[in-house]
Amino acid sequence: MTTRFKIVLGAAALSAGLAAGSGAAQAQADFYKDKTINIYVGYSTGGGYDVYARTLSRFLGRHIPGNPTVIVTNMPGAGSLRAANWIYNVAPKDGTVIGTVARGAAFDPLFGLPGTQFDATKYTWIGSANDEVSVCVSWHTSQVKTFDDLLTKEMIVGGTGGSADTDQFPKVINGVLGTKMKVIAGYPGGNDINLAMERGEVQGRCGWSWSSVKSTQPEWVRDKKVSVLLQLSMEKHEDLPNIPSVIEKAKTEEDRQVLQLVFARQIMGRPFMGPPGIPADRTAMLRKGFMDALKDKELLAEADKAKLEITPVDGATIQKLVEDSYKVSPAVAKRAGELLK
Repeated sequence: MTTRFKIVLGAAALSAGLAAGSGAAQAQADFYKDKTINIYVGYSTGGGYDVYARTLSRFLGRHIPGNPTVIVTNMPGAGSLRAANWIYNVAPKDGTVIGTVARGAAFDPLFGLPGTQFDATKYTWIGSANDEVSVCVSWHTSQVKTFDDLLTKEMIVGGTGGSADTDQFPKVINGVLGTKMKVIAGYPGGNDINLAMERGEVQGRCGWSWSSVKSTQPEWVRDKKVSVLLQLSMEKHEDLPNIPSVIEKAKTEEDRQVLQLVFARQIMGRPFMGPPGIPADRTAMLRKGFMDALKDKELLAEADKAKLEITPVDGATIQKLVEDSYKVSPAVAKRAGELLK
């Protein structure tokens, strides 16, 4: 074979490859052209998950081939478990439906909690808008002002359902650290718990994302309407250097392992996922579009104005986190599950 023929053949192969790639890209664009991507939020309007989803919805379409329209629909119920089950079992598997649910919902089957109708390792994980630090807070009229107060005084907190952080975190903290929180469940979303604090129905909230505190109720912090009692995450937030973290309060190694298992979910602070079975090429488009949207300068400017933390976590990282969590020691998973029931 002559050198010239090799060059011509190589050029032809490259051209064919480029054409094939172009054809695949065009096919992807053709699929989403004139279509709508629906984002289902497992909570009522006005809360943190809803705010993040609506912010993302304004930019996601421009970063997906074909520029689909993106709309948000709320599907509250059972601390977002209703939406988690619906997305897994009912939603179309063609890449036109994704959702955001409680970051802890993916771990409910691991803990043996009732009502789950999904295998979390099989969701199509798209990404997370941020990794998260949550907090426990008390309303200013409560006698509880510090974490140590929680060890001797009861505090009534609001909850949104069995799968929600607002319900699960107080149970785990009570069981491992000996605090005295009482959960009043049944609120449709976090915004409803906030109203309940103002009305005096509850005395605090435990499992509230710090990013949501800053974006939805910054004046409460400024005016000392709430006291931050405890940070719920693997690492402290830079805003709260003097507030203790739940991990550092562990007294035994097993306690530490249980807390780490429960609070590892904070890495996937605002998770977005689709049902199982979305074609691989569309999964790749959704994941890339998600990450690109969260780097969009206009989105970042809007998020900064609304005080939304944007620290994206890609879908592959979340997928691995979920899969790794399901490999934990059965004894640790059992103890965590018993605390959550």
